[in-house]
Amino acid sequence: MLLKLDFSNDVPIYRQIHDQIVMFIAGGYLDAGEKLPTIRALANETGVNMMTINKAYQMLKKEGHIYTDRRGGTMVAGHAAGQVAVQDARQAIGQAGGQTATQAAGRAAVSLDEKALSEIHLHAAEAKLSGMSRETWLDLCGKAFDHPGTEHPE
Repeated sequence: MLLKLDFSNDVPIYRQIHDQIVMFIAGGYLDAGEKLPTIRALANETGVNMMTINKAYQMLKKEGHIYTDRRGGTMVAGHAAGQVAVQDARQAIGQAGGQTATQAAGRAAVSLDEKALSEIHLHAAEAKLSGMSRETWLDLCGKAFDHPGTEHPE
């Protein structure tokens, strides 16, 4: 797996690994069921501590992007927002006895929307502070949405 890590960046390395794997999945560069490198193999490949790789994998697992099978290793989940919403709904049903699956799934989807909105607010604020125009921001958001996982969409 070809990760581009910037050790001089303020973004923690585990977060860079996490974000790039999410982008690979969203962009279709990693397919559902595709096996990821072991923690040890990725640590050796990147020169990063195994605990850092483990932290990134744990975040990805918690978000439902990957899963671990004792025999098969770590693989890409079959996929993302919908799968995460289903997993969150199942968990919510278990915690909120008596609630319908539809109600629990609705709550899970809202939490995903709130998380996405929070991240969008952060990026919008950064863009505004850098002097980017609203039109440029919206154009870039459209390109990123249409071509997830690519750094420079055409």
